[in-house]
Amino acid sequence: MNSTIINSYELLIRLKTLGYDNASRDPWWWPASGSFEVVVGAILTQNTNWERVERSVENLRNEDLLNPERLAEYAAASLEALIRPSGFHTAKGRNLRELSRKMLESFGSFSAFREEVDREWLLECRGIGPETADAILNYACYREAFVVDSYTARLLNALGYEFGGYDAVQEWMVEGLEGESRRLFPLFPRAQCYARAHGMVVEYCKVNRRGRKIDVSALLEES
Repeated sequence: MNSTIINSYELLIRLKTLGYDNASRDPWWWPASGSFEVVVGAILTQNTNWERVERSVENLRNEDLLNPERLAEYAAASLEALIRPSGFHTAKGRNLRELSRKMLESFGSFSAFREEVDREWLLECRGIGPETADAILNYACYREAFVVDSYTARLLNALGYEFGGYDAVQEWMVEGLEGESRRLFPLFPRAQCYARAHGMVVEYCKVNRRGRKIDVSALLEES
């Protein structure tokens, strides 16, 4: 392992120093945090880029579909047409409708879902894996769940780290912040620190990606 970054706290401090904490966005980084829109976006963003998701979300907003009550009963073909920009529209449409129905059956409303849902419930839903579950928990429900995406894994790999899977990467990111989250973001609860930390990783990788690889020279120059 050839990296000079020894833990996630050091990585995140360097990202913040370099200006990748985008304060112009939502206070939790993900647009419309704390809303059902996050749930929708977390599913639509699978295997596509955010710009395409934004087009689909805007289509749904125009039809007043950013709530589980309306989405659960909306015609499948019409929904698929609206979310087509995000790709995999048949599967994603089905998953959104099923999740909305299950949410209402289990919790009665999105507000109750936010308070009561747990990771296990989410992982039992069709089309929701660990990354999507953690994104919903952190950005929609404001829980202490650190989101690990492909950017995170690629960034750490470029720094010389190798992990055995999602859980191992997540553990490394969380472990380095134990007792340090207040130093990174003094005014934020830990859940929001996790949110902004993940956001910094994404912001850096979007700017410094070179094909599938991430250029980490800017981070190492800060050593």
